[in-house]
Amino acid sequence: MSVATIQSRREWLLSDRPASRLQARLGRAYVAWRRFSANRLALVGMLIIIGLLVVAALADVLAPYSPTFGDLKNARLLAPSAAHWFGTDDLGRDIYSRIVYGARWTLYVVILVAIIAAPIGLLVGAVAGYAGGWTDTILMRITDIFLAFPKLVLALAFVAALGPGIENAVLAIAITSWPPYARIARAETLTVRNSDYIKAVQLMGASPFRIVLRHIMPMCISSLIIRVTLDMAGIILTAAGLGFLGLGAQPPLPEWGAMIASGRRFILDQWWVAAAPGAAILIVSLGFNLLGDGLRDALDPRSGDQ
Repeated sequence: MSVATIQSRREWLLSDRPASRLQARLGRAYVAWRRFSANRLALVGMLIIIGLLVVAALADVLAPYSPTFGDLKNARLLAPSAAHWFGTDDLGRDIYSRIVYGARWTLYVVILVAIIAAPIGLLVGAVAGYAGGWTDTILMRITDIFLAFPKLVLALAFVAALGPGIENAVLAIAITSWPPYARIARAETLTVRNSDYIKAVQLMGASPFRIVLRHIMPMCISSLIIRVTLDMAGIILTAAGLGFLGLGAQPPLPEWGAMIASGRRFILDQWWVAAAPGAAILIVSLGFNLLGDGLRDALDPRSGDQ
């Protein structure tokens, strides 16, 4: 592909007068990618998350041993070596294999929490911001009640009521994660509900439900994506905390928080049992934070072209 062709396509994407919706959308995506790719740390975060996805997808290929069964007699608490890269735990299970399979459970938690919490927060915030009055007051006071408690403490209360288990942990984390999204959606809605665009839709006879669902909520999605990505690290840490306390994933599931809990008894002599899953949590949480920072710079509509 020649330089002239590349330059022509770039000018087409950056046109101030797009000829179609497709050109306008591609142009916005191109500008967002330019902003994102200019942030080297954001690219590092993206590579970490892509690596997490690859590891989770290819766990059966990458893991040389079973994540749930080990050689208790001959392989208990072995130090890192060529046979066991991250050593073995107190039941003779290969820690590297457990971390690889644990990537699946980490993605399982963060994806389900995002799918449950983000739409709830978006709907509550958009309805509160557009309706105003007593509807706004009631919904925001409920939101304030949830925000008044630390997320982990509130999640512990819900898990204690629902019972231990990975599914209940996901539900408890989702219940405690939606209020910040509601706040963001409400703030975005308040800035656009009196705009000429919304007034025109109202004059066309659109119902409040349609206005909120079709015109206001889509305008809040970019800000919500940024906040969800930044919250992924907190979700991972909360899930790990529940697993550490024995209220999240139950043995023998290779969940990273539960692995740290099982290794805390050997932290002084066999440090690798807890250090390896702790490093995995650190790296993945850092990746989500770096990716979220990059998305914030790229998708913020108030940012100028870089």
